[in-house]
Amino acid sequence: MSELREMINSIKDEIKKIDNLNDLAELKASFLGKKGPIQIQMQRMRDLEEDERRSFGKEINEIKTEAEAIFEEKRLDIEAKKIQDKLDQDAIDVTLPGRKMHLGAKHLVSQIIEEFEDLFIGMGYTVEEGPEVELDKYNFEMLNLPKDHPARDMQDSFYITEELLLRTHTSPVQVRAMLKNKAKKPLKIICPGKVYRNDDDDPTHSHQFTQIEALVVDQNVTLADLKGTLLVIARKMFGEKRQIRLRPSFFPFTEPSVEVDVSCHRCEGIGCS
Repeated sequence: MSELREMINSIKDEIKKIDNLNDLAELKASFLGKKGPIQIQMQRMRDLEEDERRSFGKEINEIKTEAEAIFEEKRLDIEAKKIQDKLDQDAIDVTLPGRKMHLGAKHLVSQIIEEFEDLFIGMGYTVEEGPEVELDKYNFEMLNLPKDHPARDMQDSFYITEELLLRTHTSPVQVRAMLKNKAKKPLKIICPGKVYRNDDDDPTHSHQFTQIEALVVDQNVTLADLKGTLLVIARKMFGEKRQIRLRPSFFPFTEPSVEVDVSCHRCEGIGCS
């Protein structure tokens, strides 16, 4: 027993030099392991008388418990120091300036839509919106596009059911706006939004794109008002020197119908490549 007591004292001295869990585990195994002195002494108990065995076992257990407590205390100390070292390394100096946050920007299409909205609101228009999943009734029928119209071909539209589809233009918003106008007051609206058509994607086409439609309903409104509005748009979006040209064209759903050309920003309309 005196030898074991001396060994515990030497362990107390040795354990002060240890600063990692691996070395601690090796020291613990050398004393409390299967081949350690504690285990060897416990094997001797079989040769003792019952009274001696009881007294000897009690002392052995006290020494073993004391040794386990020493090793456990050291283990906790090492782990606590490891955590503290980690905290010291990762400490945040609250007096340092903050890191610069790299913020995103609005999508170019969103920016253009907002520019159009600001322009039209300045001319007395209001902005109207509608559902992208639309009824056939509003998308086609109430725009004078009957069931047998070429634009109703399944190749041009994404149908969900026979009466439900992804809108192919923002014109249904015009229909809804006119239906809401129970007082039949003059209307000046724009309808920006996403539309969907069953088209092959390439550099100039997409199955999803953006339209901005304008609708004016009032007395004494002529094609000249349309031309003046288009000229304001062209000069706002493409430069103050822009000119426009209206070309008569055919569209099965509007009458009269025109297409619009905008003069070149490089040659000012003289002609270039």
